[in-house]
Amino acid sequence: TFTMCFVAVVVQSRLVSFDRSLEEAAMDLGAPPVKTFFQITLPVILPAIVSGWMLAFTLSLDDLVIASFASGPGATTLPMKIYSQVRLGVTPEINAACTILIAIVTVGVIIASVANKRREVQRQL
Repeated sequence: TFTMCFVAVVVQSRLVSFDRSLEEAAMDLGAPPVKTFFQITLPVILPAIVSGWMLAFTLSLDDLVIASFASGPGATTLPMKIYSQVRLGVTPEINAACTILIAIVTVGVIIASVANKRREVQRQL
């Protein structure tokens, strides 16, 4: 919820530098607006969306206090669950959850890095 503003800032900064003539050219050549969005606009702003998502995800894990106040009486968010389990002692479940979270973020960063390098190589050709 509150981390959406971070995503909006990251995506907006990418949209400001986006060349609208690419969309106009695609539509002038007969592409419908939906196809133009998925084949032109989305690939250009996708790195910003992914980086905004990773930033929001990381910030949401960090804000245990906000999560504890914002959640309802029966709801347990992942940061609250991890914190309560760590207080009782680190269990294999907590180790596995943290390992999975770190692996997801690492894979996301690697994929973004490889995609960025491929784009740079294609631009140089």
